[in-house]
Amino acid sequence: MIQTYSTTIRRKEMDAVLTCMVDEKIGPGELNTKLIQQVKEFIKCDGAVALRSPSIALKYALKSINLEVSSKIMISALAPAWQYQSVLDLGYEPLVLDVDEASGLVTPEIVAEGMKKGGKLLLLHETEGILPDFKGIKELQIPVIEDISQSAGASVPVLNEDGSPTQDRKAAGNFGVFTILGLEERDVITSGGGAVLIASGRREWLVLKHFVDEAPLTDLLPDINCALAWVELKEYPRNEKTRKELYTMFNQACMIGRHKTFAREMENGSTMCSFPLILSSAYKDVKQYAAKKDIEIQLAYDNSVIALHDELAEECIHAKSLYLRCVHIPLYPRLTHAESAKIVKILSTLP
Repeated sequence: MIQTYSTTIRRKEMDAVLTCMVDEKIGPGELNTKLIQQVKEFIKCDGAVALRSPSIALKYALKSINLEVSSKIMISALAPAWQYQSVLDLGYEPLVLDVDEASGLVTPEIVAEGMKKGGKLLLLHETEGILPDFKGIKELQIPVIEDISQSAGASVPVLNEDGSPTQDRKAAGNFGVFTILGLEERDVITSGGGAVLIASGRREWLVLKHFVDEAPLTDLLPDINCALAWVELKEYPRNEKTRKELYTMFNQACMIGRHKTFAREMENGSTMCSFPLILSSAYKDVKQYAAKKDIEIQLAYDNSVIALHDELAEECIHAKSLYLRCVHIPLYPRLTHAESAKIVKILSTLP
């Protein structure tokens, strides 16, 4: 059976973790610092801190922004469920937004409606590695915390004053006041768990650093996790190249079949963290058909806000529809040629 998800762990990753264990330096230390430096070079940001979970990262971001407790924080209905719970746990009120059905993302228009309902900050999850309309959201003048756990490595053209694109590109992670790069098992870059909180500008980093300097060691990411993430980050270009090649093959197969996927910029404008397929027939039938061919598929948003909070269904009809109809097809660098060929065949013949 070809599993839906598989973390790409090669010899380099294993050696890095093993070396950390042999040196008996597994707590936060030198490798935590090396990971932060690697992230700064990758994202082109001014400062960062590696922490033990995305929830802890959100806590430090909100401390640095100094958002008034009990304020409404806007989150996508398709964002991971941890965002909803963390917002509550930190003393704020989650304001869940519906999404654009064509992209799975919140749009400036949706965010503007959320602001009318009292939204004071946007926690922007870049679902399926697709980048939102940053220009339109920026014009709303609302504080943004980016979540690039699925979109790390993607970028958009830098615009001239007249709105025309230049030759330069700006990486995801540089559009919010702060950015969370999740390092969980199914994120684009993994350490087996954890997150890096990024400050794109010097002013934001100086504020964040004040809190980071006082952080207990139990909040910082241990070196044994940093060792894995450090190599994963270095190997990102190689892994993303393979994922992009697979995505292109699978996308072409979809054009023959009955189902579709999200539209996205295929060059550097999105990250191929997964292959989402939006079904035009029953999930149960498609899942059974694929299983008979030894391919496992799973609902793409089975751990999202909308999946765990059905009471939001009436207000988030597009998100609810995508939750019920969107699945993940296996897409990861460890797929063999024979396995990817089998997936291509299945994609063109799914019922």
